[in-house]
Amino acid sequence: MGGVRKACKSFICKHRLGKKSRVKSKDKHHLQVDLERDVHETESLISPRVSVPRLSRTASTGFLPKASLFNVNPARNNSTILYSDVNGLRKPPDTVKRLECTLEDLCFGCIKKVYIKRDVVTDDGQVIQEDEVLTINVKPGWKKGTKITLEGKGNQNSPTCIADVTFVIDEKRHPVFKRNGDDLEVAIELPLVDALTGCTVTIPFLGGQESRLTIDDHVINPGYTKTIEGEGMCLLKEQGKRGNLNIKFSVQFPQNLTEEQRSECFNILQDSC
Repeated sequence: MGGVRKACKSFICKHRLGKKSRVKSKDKHHLQVDLERDVHETESLISPRVSVPRLSRTASTGFLPKASLFNVNPARNNSTILYSDVNGLRKPPDTVKRLECTLEDLCFGCIKKVYIKRDVVTDDGQVIQEDEVLTINVKPGWKKGTKITLEGKGNQNSPTCIADVTFVIDEKRHPVFKRNGDDLEVAIELPLVDALTGCTVTIPFLGGQESRLTIDDHVINPGYTKTIEGEGMCLLKEQGKRGNLNIKFSVQFPQNLTEEQRSECFNILQDSC
C-alpha cells in the first residue's frame, strides 16, 4: 500500500498536477517582444478613410458640398443662367426683320442704319415703346438668307427677359444683273444681222464700269454665252477674289419680211447650213 502512494506522489510531482503553470522569465521576455512586434505591425497598416465633404454657404443655394467621394463628374460652373427650364425663365422668341440689300451692297459691303421700335420695361414696371437706330455692317459676299442676330435688341417682357433681333438678308431685284451663287449674269440682245455678221457690244459691270466686247469670228446663236472672269460677286471666304460675269446673248428676229427680202435671204443662206 505504501508503495502505491509513493508511486502516485511521484507521478503528480513529475507532471506538476494541481499547481498553476508559471511562465519562466525567459518565456515572458519572448512573449513581450512578440506582443510589441504585433502592435508595431498593426500600426504600420493603412486604414480606409472617409472624407466628409465640407459645406459652404452661398446666398442663392444655401449649403452646397464642395466635393463628394461619389461624384465622378467635375464640379459645374456656378454662373448665373438667365434663361432655362429649371428656373422657369424662357427666353422670348427673336424678333425677325427683313433687311433689303442691293447686289452692290452684297458685293462690295456697306453700312446699314436700321430704325426700329421695341417694347421696353421701365423701373416701375411700365411697358413703353422706344425708338432705336441699329447699325449693321454688311460684309462683301453675303447672300440672300444670311441671318444677323443682335442680342438684347428685341422686345422686353421684364427686366431680365429681353428678346434678340434677327435680320434676314433679302436681295433686291437688279435691273441689269442676276446673281447665280458667286457669279453674275447679264443678258444682251442682238439684232439678227449683228448675230450673223459680227458686232461690238458694250458690257456693263456691277461697279458701274463698262467694257467693249467685239465678236466677229463666228455667228452668235441664241443662248450663246461669253464669260468674263473676275467680274462677278466678291467671295466671302476668299478676300480679294470674285466670281465670273456670264454674258448670255439672245437674238432678235424680224417680225415680218417682204417677198423680196425672203428671196434674198434664201439665196444667201441656202448654202450656209
